Amino acid sequence: MKKSNIIILAAVVVVVLACFGGCSAYNGMVDKQEAATTALADVQATYQRRADLIPNLAKTVQAYAKHEKETFEAVTKARASVGQIKLDAGNLTPEKLHQYEAAQGELSAALGKLMVVAERYPELKANENFHSLQIQLEGTENRINEARQNYNAAVQDYNQTVRRFPNVLFSGMFGFDRMEKFEAATGAEKAPALNFNE
Repeated sequence: MKKSNIIILAAVVVVVLACFGGCSAYNGMVDKQEAATTALADVQATYQRRADLIPNLAKTVQAYAKHEKETFEAVTKARASVGQIKLDAGNLTPEKLHQYEAAQGELSAALGKLMVVAERYPELKANENFHSLQIQLEGTENRINEARQNYNAAVQDYNQTVRRFPNVLFSGMFGFDRMEKFEAATGAEKAPALNFNE
């Protein structure tokens, strides 16, 4: 075999291996990205479940606490603002994620006030419908936490994949950018002050 043929054969082998490596890297990044975007959709669906439970809970509380108009308005306003913010996995910036989290935090705060109002009415706490909604809401809060953790794990896996060699050679070329994770809300590291004398 001539030396030029060996060089050509070696070059062809290198190109074929590079193509297979590139295809494998690309497909792996697609799989990881899809897992992360699916996890993000799961987070949004779980938050939506909470938002869907709130009107029924508010109506039940309102039937017993008609003079708590300010609290009900805050819940309605916070729920409406949450419904206006949609996350797009293809354009998920830290700012949009923070905006989404801030809206969810406002809804959580309004919901917390609603539950404080409910505590003032023993006959409401004994209501079967209220009790059922409260249990569903607690379960949904747990699902939100779990969905956020699953999303963060999927994003970590994806981010590691696109940043590792040799994938890093292809990730920028094919538009596989780092994705943002959910973070704890500001002040979440501090335990809430509890006042049992109220």
